[in-house]
Formats: sequence, C-alpha cells, structure tokens
Amino acid sequence: MNYSFDEIIDREGTACVKWDLRKQVFGNADVLPMWVADMDFRTPSFITEAIIKRASHAVYGYTYRTEGYYNSIINWMERHHGWKIERKSILFSPGVVPVLYMAALAFTEPGDKILIQPPVYPPFHESVVNNNRQLVYNPLMQVGDRFVIDFDDLDKKLPDAKLMILSNPHNPIGRVWTEMELKRIGDLCIKHKVILISDEIHCDLVLPGYKHICTANISPEIAANTITCLASSKTFNTAGLSTSSVVISNPEIRAKLDSVIQSVHVDAGTFFGAIASEAAYDHGDEWHAKLIEYLAENVALVRTFLADHLPQIKLNAHEATYLLWLDFRALGLSQPQLVDLITNKAMLGLNDGTAFGVEGTGFMRLNVGCPRAMLLDGLTRLEKAIREQ
Repeated sequence: MNYSFDEIIDREGTACVKWDLRKQVFGNADVLPMWVADMDFRTPSFITEAIIKRASHAVYGYTYRTEGYYNSIINWMERHHGWKIERKSILFSPGVVPVLYMAALAFTEPGDKILIQPPVYPPFHESVVNNNRQLVYNPLMQVGDRFVIDFDDLDKKLPDAKLMILSNPHNPIGRVWTEMELKRIGDLCIKHKVILISDEIHCDLVLPGYKHICTANISPEIAANTITCLASSKTFNTAGLSTSSVVISNPEIRAKLDSVIQSVHVDAGTFFGAIASEAAYDHGDEWHAKLIEYLAENVALVRTFLADHLPQIKLNAHEATYLLWLDFRALGLSQPQLVDLITNKAMLGLNDGTAFGVEGTGFMRLNVGCPRAMLLDGLTRLEKAIREQ
C-alpha cells in the first residue's frame, strides 16, 4: 500500500495542543510548532477505519479490553523485539506518565528518593516532585558526539533511591541503550534493591542500524525487578486516545501497582483507544517500516542542513525517536536569549532544553515528525534568524 507522509494537514481548530495552544505555550500564536511529541502525519487508515466501524454502532456504553487487544500487544512485541510477554503480566494505564505517578504511590513514601538521568523527559521530574518525593540525579555525560551513562555515579547514588526511572530509548538525547548498558543498569538496581521503571514508549522509533533492547528481556532476574511501559501512541500518532500498557512479570510488584491503578479507578479506558491499539499492532507493520524510512530521511536532512548552513549548531549521534536534541551552545547565548531567538526571531516553537533539567542549558528539542516541506520551512527560518542576529 502507498503511504504518503508529505501531506500537509491543517490541525488548527481541532483542540490540538501542538497547534492551538501556541499563544499559551510560547506567547506567540504564529510560531511553527515543532515541539510536543506527536506527529503531523495522518493516522493510518487501518486505525481510522477500525474506529469508524465501531463508532457507527452508535452505542458507547461500558466496555472491556478483549483477548484480541492483549494478543496484538504480545504478538507485536515478539515480532518486532523478540520479547515474549505473558498475558497475565500486562496491566492497563491511560498513559505512561500516569504509571510514573502511580508507581511513586505504590512503591515509595513521601520523602523517599527516586533516581532519574537528566536531561530527560520533564514528567520524570514532575512525577517525583508532585508526589512529595525527592529527586536523585545521575546526569548523562557527553563523550564526543554521544551521551553515555556515568555508571560509577549511578552505583553511588542508587543506594539512596527506592525507584529508578529509565528512558529507553532516551528522550530527548535519542540514544538506544545497548544490551550491555541495560544489563549494568538492571544489575545495579537488583544489587541496591531499587525497582526499575523502563519507559519504552519510543521503542518502535529506532532508526536503521540500531536495535531496541527491551530491558526486561535481558534476564529473568532483571525482568523480576522491572516495570516496562509501552504504547502504540507515539508510533501510530494516537496519543489523544489515552491507551498504554504496563508489563510486569513479578506478581508481587504487579499486584502493588495494580492496587493503586484500581484505587484511582483508571483501569477502564475507552474502547476507541483499545480498538486503535489493536488495529495498529495487528496491521501496522508496513506503515511502521515506511514511517521509519521517512523519519530517517528527515534526520539526515537536518544533519546535512546544519553542516551546510549552520555548522555552529550541533546534532549529536541520534539513534531513535523523531525528537532531535540540538546543541546551540556555540552561539554563546544565555538560555533566555536562545529561547527569544528561536521563538520570536526564527518564529519556531521548540522545547526549551532546560525543561529537561539544567543539563539542557544551551539545547533545544526539535520534532521532525512532520512533512518534509514543513521541516525545511523550520530549518530555513532558523538559518535566517541566526544569520540576522
């Protein structure tokens, strides 16, 4: 089937966070939004057709998730990642972020410490602070053009923590952690009796030449200490349908988290979300392959454009996700000056790097999950603003 990712779709006026909240987020309603992690591509037809078919029934009462829903997750993860998941290991959540909040409630007490690896996805920070827990930082280190884990520091800090939240693949730096790196993390968490939460929502967005390793698939011992968060939403552009999965092989850990899920009554979900997820995993192989090709070309375009026109801006090694971590430090600007340059002169809506931690100073996050013409527009705006400053 022929899938087009070049189509420009007008998303304004659809209660779209990315486009309709530009004034609130950036103070400028005219920026080209290339920030929040959804894509500007049309959701594939096999998903919309499944939703329309169910919507045509016209009775939207209480529902449950069928065995087909669970089998679609199990089959996709085995087919694409070689991980065999048992049906009983899967819990439901309306999103990955709620899992972070509920895990804090299930496994820690107020004042307990939770470890994260900045610069990292802002809700990692928020889920800790908003639950009156304390953050422990194991900052990533930049070595050449790659970010790596400071394992000595991790070993020293884990004894103080009750939970560790891992971004795998990492948002925003785009690393695909190797099996050796993940094994070291998993083994250290076991050594220090720290439960590991592995956020793998971007696992299907790995670029050619790299391979995602599911943390819990490394060894039975690591699996027994790991909570894995999954969803089809990033891959198939269905974030608004609030459907994700939590995979926990350890029955004791699973029961503790499930008790919190039940206590806040978020287990029901919606049938549209379940239907979309099942359709995506059952019918999405070809579309997914084409998407990865297109995203890889977009990443290559950014790299070439920067090298040819803006060599002072660096794109480090990028292995996964459609979210690029751009290094503007060579411009010598303060963070407020950088944000002003991007927002009010280049007229671009990017993520401020400091939202991911102080380690993000001098960086901005760029979403390339968009038609190529839109990406070129954004890059051209950036070049013009920097040349004119």
